[in-house]
Amino acid sequence: MDNNLDLQLNEALKRIKEVKNDCLVKDFLDLKNDILGKKSFISEAYKTMKDLSNEEKKELGAKLNNIKEQLNKAILEKENEINKYQLEKKLSEEKIDITLPGETFTQGGVNPFFLVKNKICDIFLNMGYEVVDGPEVESDHYNFELLNIPKDHPARDMQDSFYIDENTLLRTHTSPVQARMMQLHQGKPLKMICPGKTYRRDNDNATHSHQFAQIEGLLIDKNINLGHLKATLELFLKRLFGEERKIRLRSSFFPFTEPSVEVDISCFNCNGKGCSMCKGSGYIEVLGGGMVHPNVLKMNDYDPNQYSGFAFGVGIERIAILLYGIDDIRRFYTGDLKFINQFHKKGE
Repeated sequence: MDNNLDLQLNEALKRIKEVKNDCLVKDFLDLKNDILGKKSFISEAYKTMKDLSNEEKKELGAKLNNIKEQLNKAILEKENEINKYQLEKKLSEEKIDITLPGETFTQGGVNPFFLVKNKICDIFLNMGYEVVDGPEVESDHYNFELLNIPKDHPARDMQDSFYIDENTLLRTHTSPVQARMMQLHQGKPLKMICPGKTYRRDNDNATHSHQFAQIEGLLIDKNINLGHLKATLELFLKRLFGEERKIRLRSSFFPFTEPSVEVDISCFNCNGKGCSMCKGSGYIEVLGGGMVHPNVLKMNDYDPNQYSGFAFGVGIERIAILLYGIDDIRRFYTGDLKFINQFHKKGE
């Protein structure tokens, strides 16, 4: 066998040496695979080791390792030779007219919508949350029914929707993604956020638009309570608005959470003393949340006697308006470069 391996080694080295420097990349890769791949003579030799004694295995293994080392070295040298040839050929063929005027490239701005979205996602990724996505054209079943909002529920009047047909609509919130993920996890712990666009018939003033974006979060596990929600949101809002911010929870109503809360932060303009921005209250409302309603858990394959969880939702434009003092939500969508060029990622 040794003589046969030596002959095959010499033949392989000869084939490598005979490769022309102007060969196609694909042809050289085919040769490399033929020499070192699963069907090469080396691989076939390895297969015979199962029938050998331990001493013979040791001897043959050392032999094959030496052959592989020689072939890898030869292939690497040939690759370097080919790359050098190709580079020299390219340089000799390319001509640059150094009399042409140079071009200046300036870094553009970043829409503050994406600055805020990426920052929020980064905060929750660092907290161990998974970022997921879902369809913007949704069924009534996922958008309402699985979130404890039946057809006669008054909450549907609060979300004046764009229906495509009787059972299909543009999603009014990103909560359907939560329902889809709950069903996908089939009763197992879940920790996720879902950023995305949503649509409602709501464009009455400068702070509302028929299209806007949300980031909703959901955590389901055993023994989760309202204290976990408060601690999570406090950490999130301090990282977003500054460590000196205080938060407070106010009782509210959402059909898919019980209890439900509105979340406020101390005003960063007056530091809680009261001003026009916070309407004299010292606090600004920033998001809503609560404990996942037992009906939602049941409908999405979770046992509410074993599992509990919390959910929350925050408007991306809402946060950007507060952080950057933007006066009209429509500025995010007009593509006005004078507006966008005020924002840079490094100054985020």
